[in-house]
Amino acid sequence: MTSRWFWFATQLSRRIWVRATLFSLMAVVVALVGIALNPYIPSDIPTKIGADAVDRILGIIASSMLTVTTFSLSTMVSAYSAATSNVTPRATRLVMEDSTTQNVLSTFVGSFLFSLVGIIVLSTGAYGAQGRVVLFVATLLVIALIVVTLLRWIDHLSRLGRVTETTARVEEAAAKAFSERHENPYLGGSPLLDAEQIPRDALAIHGLEIGYVQHIDIGALSALTEEGAGPIYLNTIPGDFVDRTEPLAWCSGAERDDIETSIRNAITVSDVRSFDQDPRFGASVLSEIGQRALSPGINDPGTAIDVIGRMVRLIEIWSRPTKEKSPRFPAVFVPPIHSADIFDDLFTPIARDGAGVVEICLRLQKAFIAAERFSPDEFGPSARRHSRLALQRAETALPDYDAERVRRLASELIGQQERTL
Repeated sequence: MTSRWFWFATQLSRRIWVRATLFSLMAVVVALVGIALNPYIPSDIPTKIGADAVDRILGIIASSMLTVTTFSLSTMVSAYSAATSNVTPRATRLVMEDSTTQNVLSTFVGSFLFSLVGIIVLSTGAYGAQGRVVLFVATLLVIALIVVTLLRWIDHLSRLGRVTETTARVEEAAAKAFSERHENPYLGGSPLLDAEQIPRDALAIHGLEIGYVQHIDIGALSALTEEGAGPIYLNTIPGDFVDRTEPLAWCSGAERDDIETSIRNAITVSDVRSFDQDPRFGASVLSEIGQRALSPGINDPGTAIDVIGRMVRLIEIWSRPTKEKSPRFPAVFVPPIHSADIFDDLFTPIARDGAGVVEICLRLQKAFIAAERFSPDEFGPSARRHSRLALQRAETALPDYDAERVRRLASELIGQQERTL
């Protein structure tokens, strides 16, 4: 699993200001490289290029890029607002981390700084005749980059912030988290399936912050066990809400005075949840999108039906067979994610709010039938439980003839269990 510092660097790389800063620094370096290459340019080449050619081109780039950047920023903010109001505020973060948008804005800002630095250095005469040729070639390359970026930006603007596009991003982030956690159900540690595994004399490690666990550095915890800390038993996993009263972990046989601080430092707590190590957060956000689509102000059952289909794809990922692996960090014990909790995160909100829409009720029953087929032993109990709950809500909210349609479909799953008893 990723270390805390690598995870922090990954989070930082998703911030738009970081990428824009890197592009800007590269642009300044490219604009100044003509000074260093001045002695290596043949003296007869500058005569073939007009003296004012570079000046005029850089002036055009500087003025146009400033305008385009301002327009792009306003468009980006509008997309964030649309994602917040039409999808869910929890999905806005994925829109903000969109790599295409960040690359486009960084290219525009970098091009503006490139032209600005070029104009300033040209006015000082630092380039010389030969250096001006290097700047001219670099300017042509920047123009080509701007054209390609503009074409990509035009295509991307048609989808930025739209409900379908944002929902797909949430599904992609959730599917990645589901897949990674399914491959490593205990984050590389050993399973903690029962509280009886924890020694009675183990030291309880309490946190100092109140919030959501975003990341756990299992490798750092394992290193502590190798340094004499003894086995570590986690009481929390990414996505859990923690406070000062409940232990983050227990440590058995600790011999170091700073063990509590070291364990706390390996567990990152923040105000909000993260998609990376927390598949249940992706499931909750996807369910929230369907829930909002069913609100009276939006009234979009089609989006809710689309969300249910995406939920089935997530469940299918969780049902895939995996090879049993020996734990990389056997001295760190990690609680599992239960399938019943995933079903609750995915289906409870949309089943409750969509109980009065027969199309939603029917699609939910089909989703439960599919989930049971994916893994009868693991998903069967949860699928039948949610099928019963959804049927009860439908019978309360729907007319008799619609409720009967849902009842017939639910009987394929509920009746199957009764026949096997």
